[in-house]
Parts: sequence; structure tokens; C-alpha cells
Amino acid sequence: MKFLFDLFPVLLFFAAFKMADIYVATAVAIGATFLQIGLLALLRKKIDTMLWVSLGIIVVFGGATLVLRDETFIKWKPTVLYWIFGIALASAQLLRRNLIRSMLGAQMRLPDKVWRNLNWSWVAFFAFMGAANLLVAFNFSTDQWVNFKLFGGTGLMLLFVVAQAMFLARHLEEDKP
Repeated sequence: MKFLFDLFPVLLFFAAFKMADIYVATAVAIGATFLQIGLLALLRKKIDTMLWVSLGIIVVFGGATLVLRDETFIKWKPTVLYWIFGIALASAQLLRRNLIRSMLGAQMRLPDKVWRNLNWSWVAFFAFMGAANLLVAFNFSTDQWVNFKLFGGTGLMLLFVVAQAMFLARHLEEDKP
């Protein structure tokens, strides 16, 4: 459910783009992200830092797209978001704090080396996703970029998460007596 909730603005962006254009889709994505935060606040649920960062980036880059009528800004948004996440994970690790462990450590016990490898694999994945977004955004049509944003980005994320789960399962099995 959380995955679908997180995907909500992307799904609405995709639908609005298919029914109208990039500018309507951008406005819908901004509104959907505000709606997400509003709903969480109304339900008195914790609003993740990542969602606040996402809101800030969609407002800045989406707002620039709408005000300047230039789709370049919204095309940069996923890359900036991915790279901010990657930089945050890398910076924290270099300062001897593993953010992945902080998020998942209560659910599983893993050796320090596995936590470190897991963290760095997410850093690499976010760097790759940012670069892939730029490649598609500026070498293919806007329609192809929007399709990639929903299907390619989501598909790659799911594949990566499954690969991570398989990697972690190996190490969790080793902890059993």
C-alpha cells in the first residue's frame, strides 16, 4: 500500500499527460503531492523526510515549468530527487551513519559489512536512475520520457528491490542457528 501511495503523484502525472499535456500533468503532480501530505497530516501519520523533499523539488521544478512554460525543468526533477537521495545516503555513510540501517535495522539484524554494501548499492542505484532519467528526457520525445518515468522507473525500482531482498535473504538465513 505504501508503494502505491508513493506512486500516486506519478500515476496522476501520467494520466493527466495522456489526457492533456505536460503542463496540466505538472500541475496535477504538484497538487497530488500536496494532497499526499495533507492526507497524512489529517490522519496524524508520520510524514517521511523523503516526501517533504519530494514536495519541495516538485514545487520548485514544477513551478518553474509552469511559470516559464518550459518542460525542461520537470524533466530534471526525477534526476535531482534521485541524486539528493544518493548524496544523502553517501554523505551519511562517510560520516559513519548508515541511513538504510536506521530505517530497516529494527526489522532485521545484519553484519555491518552487509549494511554498508546495502547502503552503497542504493547510492549507486540512485546515481544510475538519475543518469537514466537524463538520458531518456533529453534524447527521446516527451511522451517516451513520461512512459519511462512510470513504467521504466517503476520497473527498475521493483527489480532493484527484489534483487536487494534476495541479497538480504541470503544473509538473514546465515543468522539462523
